[in-house]
Formats: sequence, structure tokens, C-alpha cells
Amino acid sequence: MLTEALQILYQDDYFVAVHKPAGLLVHRSNIDPHETSFLLQRLRDQLDRYLYPIHRLDKPTSGLILFAFDPVTAAKIQAMMAANEATKEYLLVCRGYTPESGFIDHAIRPIDEFKHKRKEAREPREAQEAQTEYRRLATVELPVCVDKYPASRYSLVLAKLLTGRKHQLRRHFKHLSHPIIGCPKYGKSSHNHYFAEQLMAPRLLLHSYRMAMKHPQTGESLLITCAPGGAFRELMARFNWLQSVD
Repeated sequence: MLTEALQILYQDDYFVAVHKPAGLLVHRSNIDPHETSFLLQRLRDQLDRYLYPIHRLDKPTSGLILFAFDPVTAAKIQAMMAANEATKEYLLVCRGYTPESGFIDHAIRPIDEFKHKRKEAREPREAQEAQTEYRRLATVELPVCVDKYPASRYSLVLAKLLTGRKHQLRRHFKHLSHPIIGCPKYGKSSHNHYFAEQLMAPRLLLHSYRMAMKHPQTGESLLITCAPGGAFRELMARFNWLQSVD
């Protein structure tokens, strides 16, 4: 069966940046053993080159992700990310009107993805520091009662990760009482269902939007951007938000 070609955002002799569709695993995982389609393999087939993963995006998250063509480049970019020398920004839609901007400094415990498969008890791990900066780009108020109020408000937010904890943005915005739309674990089911059934957006509204970094070989400053597509973009157009994204 033919699959649609992946969108290449940037490519040179050392690494490639690609737009990951929502709902696609980056690589094979025991967390979702029944999946048969993976971004890593599809991109290898498309480029006809061996690839080295650099970082990850969760299955429901869309957007910018990098792969290296050699292990040295992969290690260099990973080191830059660990040293906070590569800036990663995300677009998200959340419930309510967030403050215009803010800094979230809220430690979170590591997630044990396989605890449901183990019978033995395990002590909870220590919480790790986690920081996020954010800026509200746009808002909308819909004249519908989704929860307990006669109208429902939502924000489009640009969030910058200062640390890279698993589910950091989902957990941080839940901590703010502005959960991200479409998240079954940290979101609000009534709003998730409304967006899926009435607004045709049955997905996590979290998108890896932009990355700024020095080139791992040349030192040149790079800014790679990945505009949202599909249901995310259609929703932004519906709310007149497209012009709010720089």
C-alpha cells in the first residue's frame, strides 16, 4: 500500500528534519506493539539512507523531529540538547485563557511506561526539575457550554522547553489548570470530546513547531520551522489564528 511522502523541512549531508504526522510512532515500541507503521522506517525508505534517531516525539504529537545520517552528528546534537543549546518550541491549544506569558517551574516525577507489566512493587522515583516558558498567541471564546460555564474559552500558546521531561508540556499545563486539548491522560474529557466531535479535531493539539540551534559541523545558526497541518491547521483557520503565529 502506498503511503504519502513525509515532508522534509531541512536536509544536508549530516542530518534531516521532517514533519512527523500525529498518530505515528517514531520507532517500534513495546508500549504499542500492534503498530506496523513507523516514522523511522518510512523515512529510511523514502531517503534510502540509514538514519540515527536524535530525540523523540510522542505518538499523538505532530511536528518537527530530527534524524542524523551518522552517529557522530547524532551525538553532537543530543549533547547540544542536553546542554540547552538547542531551543525547542511547541504550539498547543489549551482550555481557558492563560496569562499573556509565564514561566512554569514545577518538578515532575519520571513516568514508568512499563509498570503495568511488572508484578513487583517499585518505589516512586524522585521528582526532576522541569521548566517551561510560554507566551499566549491568541484566544477564542465559543458560545457553547462544554463544561460548567455558558461559554468556553481556549488559548493558542507557544511554549519553549527549558528541560526535556516526558509529557512535560501536558503535565505543566495541567498544573496551570489549562490542560491541553486532546490529551486523554492530563486533559479534560468533555473538552476533548467537543473538539473531536464538533470541531473535527480528534487529536492531541500539541505540535513541535520550531527549533533553533548551531549546525553541529559548521557552527552556522539554524532556525527550522514546521507549520501545523491537517486538523490542527484547519482549527487555527477556523478560529482566525493563522496570522497569530510568527
